[in-house]
Amino acid sequence: MRSKLLLTLLIGLTVTFIFRLFQIQIIDSKYTLDAANNAQRMEKIFAPRGIILDRDSNLLAMNQAAYDIEVTTSLLNSLDTLRLSKLIGVSEKKIKSSLRKAQRYSPYRPSSLIRGLTAQDFAKIQEEVGFYPGISMRRRTFRKYSNSASGSAIGYVGEVNDYILSKKPEYKLGDYIGIAGIEASYERYLRGKDGIQYITVDNLNRDKGPFQGGKYDIDPVPGKNIMTTLDSRLQEYGRLLMSGKRGSIVAISPESGEILTLLSSPDYNPNLLVGRHRSKNYNLLYLDSINKPLFHRGLLAVYPPGSPFKIINALIALEEETIKPSTNFNCIDGYHYGELHVGCHCESGLVNLRKSISRSCNNYHCQIFKKTIDKFQSTAKGLDEWEKHVRSFGLGDYLGVDINSGRKGFVPNSDFYNNYYQNKRWKAPTIVSLAIGQGELGVTPLQLSNMTAIIANRGHWFIPHIVKSIDGTIIDSLKYQTPMRTTIKKKHFDTVIKGMEDVLKIGTAKESSLNGIRIAGKTGTAENPHGQDHSIFIAFAPIDSPQIAIAVIIENGYWGSRWAAPIASLMIEKYINDTITRKDLEDRMISRSLANEYGVESVEIKLPKN
Repeated sequence: MRSKLLLTLLIGLTVTFIFRLFQIQIIDSKYTLDAANNAQRMEKIFAPRGIILDRDSNLLAMNQAAYDIEVTTSLLNSLDTLRLSKLIGVSEKKIKSSLRKAQRYSPYRPSSLIRGLTAQDFAKIQEEVGFYPGISMRRRTFRKYSNSASGSAIGYVGEVNDYILSKKPEYKLGDYIGIAGIEASYERYLRGKDGIQYITVDNLNRDKGPFQGGKYDIDPVPGKNIMTTLDSRLQEYGRLLMSGKRGSIVAISPESGEILTLLSSPDYNPNLLVGRHRSKNYNLLYLDSINKPLFHRGLLAVYPPGSPFKIINALIALEEETIKPSTNFNCIDGYHYGELHVGCHCESGLVNLRKSISRSCNNYHCQIFKKTIDKFQSTAKGLDEWEKHVRSFGLGDYLGVDINSGRKGFVPNSDFYNNYYQNKRWKAPTIVSLAIGQGELGVTPLQLSNMTAIIANRGHWFIPHIVKSIDGTIIDSLKYQTPMRTTIKKKHFDTVIKGMEDVLKIGTAKESSLNGIRIAGKTGTAENPHGQDHSIFIAFAPIDSPQIAIAVIIENGYWGSRWAAPIASLMIEKYINDTITRKDLEDRMISRSLANEYGVESVEIKLPKN
């Protein structure tokens, strides 16, 4: 009995051993690779990033071939560093430094000598490096951007450093990652998945061909292709109009929330941040504290909204029933309350709501702001109710936009003023500058454009977004196709929109009117403590079936009708008609610069040739 038990146990162990041996040698490649670890080298095959397209399938970001020169110092007998330096334009000192680093890292493993050679650079040295054992070329892909006007919107790609690695341990040093714009916000889709190639090597780490014929190699998975909502044609035209000016243009499709234009000026060409000259160019852009090309004004700059905010103030007063469209106020040189005086440039006399918008009457909007706040049992309660209405237009909020950067601006409430005025003795006239978009109010151009889209839609809006689809699949339809609603009833928008149409017919922007397209707009002049006031204009068109809502801010551009209104109307004409009839206006906007106003010779970003 005991002998049978021992025999059964022995047979069982033998079968288990044979099965495990079969599994290790035949089925599971892990152990095969581990056993061959001293005779093979694993190399990463970089996955190509997904391409980025505009709304009409025009290429914005693609891939181009690039090459790294690698060195295995144990195989290197000699290297003419001076000749190599002259061929590719890299200092001999840098090449020698890289050689020393490679030697310290490992004499027997390939190390990077020079990274990011273009195909042209590679052609110059392809035959040359063949004479040096220990020198090899490694192919990879780099970004190439076809629309430099979309630089700050598309963003750029950079090499993973120690800081990024500490935040994203799934990457490795030498990998590339999206740093800004769409490249960063949609990194997980664009990145793809790197592959692996196993190379047989001898005892000196010299290549002897694919390991087992490439049996265990893993192919890379390319990143997903992204179609944006941007209109690259309109983006390029906007950059042309912004020549010599600082500021931003943001345009949105009211019916969808799709961002048509997201322009910051001055912008940078993202191709400057590709390849081996990237670090030098980045430092020059980063250190430009005058023009701030890396600072996206459309998303990050916060300005007083100025007179365009009067539209919101009027809608709140209508909703709270403190006025009717026919309500009149007599304007005599602006708003007066005790010793307080807010000046006004509209004609003296009776002003109703519609005229207050076309003539931008400060007195009218200060009056209705006070009436609205004083309607409630306390000033604090009145302001907090006012704030709820304002926030329903997306102001003071990040909006949920699909770009990983931006600011939420600021909308004050009673807590803010209770803290500011420690004795709490503040009333509506104390903060009446809010009525005309000044004081503590702060908005980004993106928020201002979205606010305009809300007015165009008569009270509802869709979350602004810049990506339309990923590999042909529409993004998050529930999030971006569900309308958000303001606290203002639809019926109240008709009067203010008529007033906005009058702005271009008989009002402050009549010189920017356009035959054949009904445009509703509002000029603004935002106070600037650091120099000349900012020029602001918001508009949407056509009035009956809005296709575009736009906000333009020109820093130090004086009043709204001088720069912002003409640029906005030209953008509208370009988008709707695809042609420009007002060539004199176009030439004036393109050719004239505000460099003198900024105290610089030029607003354009010019870097030395590499």
